[in-house]
Amino acid sequence: MTDYEPVLTLWQNSEGVGLSEADAPERIARFLQHNPGLSYVAYAEQVLAGAVLCGCDGRRGYLHHLAVAPTHRRQGIGRELVVHCLTALRDIDIDKCHLFVFTKNETAIQFWREVGWAERVELSLMSRLTT
Repeated sequence: MTDYEPVLTLWQNSEGVGLSEADAPERIARFLQHNPGLSYVAYAEQVLAGAVLCGCDGRRGYLHHLAVAPTHRRQGIGRELVVHCLTALRDIDIDKCHLFVFTKNETAIQFWREVGWAERVELSLMSRLTT
């Protein structure tokens, strides 16, 4: 969790990253504890360049909050972070990964298409509070 504050700042300054109470330090710590070795940060010359949360439910992997600092975009950092996540998932026998993108985030949608992801138009995401 030593990277939490700089990563949070990166997420806060990244268009298309939706933050909530689920991103509080204790929640992120719990997520990382339940998904050891799956999330990554990238540094360039001791400056945070990118970060991604990756987890799994035992059947499928999930990517959350991939973000690359504007000064480090178009250098392959996002792609490398994704490759690390997919490799780590494969190492624990997870063969498929999903992610969430806001429908109006065309930049992110284009990125994900460029790196080989397919939009699942036959699915709808539904959510509900547990309280």
